[in-house]
Amino acid sequence: MIPQNVSLKEEQALVLDYLENGYPFEQDALKTPIVQALGINHLTILELIPKRDMHLQSHQPVYIGEGKREEIHHIKGRIPYEKLTSTAKNELPHVIEEVVAKDEKKFVEFFNKAQPLTMRMHQLELLPGLGKKHMWEVITARKGHPFESFEDLKSKVKLIPDPKGMIVKRILSELEGKEKYQLFVG
Repeated sequence: MIPQNVSLKEEQALVLDYLENGYPFEQDALKTPIVQALGINHLTILELIPKRDMHLQSHQPVYIGEGKREEIHHIKGRIPYEKLTSTAKNELPHVIEEVVAKDEKKFVEFFNKAQPLTMRMHQLELLPGLGKKHMWEVITARKGHPFESFEDLKSKVKLIPDPKGMIVKRILSELEGKEKYQLFVG
């Protein structure tokens, strides 16, 4: 879990939606183009202002770190899930799946290193569809040799058919603000 008091900066983001004329509900005559994006490292939902005459597509990676940015003028800030457009909400699960697939090792490592949260609850139990029985199977299987990939995890723990899907669902649930504990979202 990520400490709550640490300020996390994103370097890269994936575009969820590009609003060329800004938000339709804004009354301002000079509407600013808006990009809604998901930060890749800390999985934060961001509102970005693109550079003039820049046209972006969903799933397009954009650099938002320090230094020269090609597509993005500045970062307006974090936004809650509720402020996402319907297009961005529809794209979010696909973008999360893309992030998890690209950084599979990081998410497999969660299964290798997950620890108890309290005397009665383990981090693994916070994944959708993973109860005590599955948790003990994962803990037993990782003792011999740490998991190398989602496929390795699936082959060693037969009762977990889709570990990647579990991670994606959990991240989405955290972004929607439904979870008490944050396992993946910064």
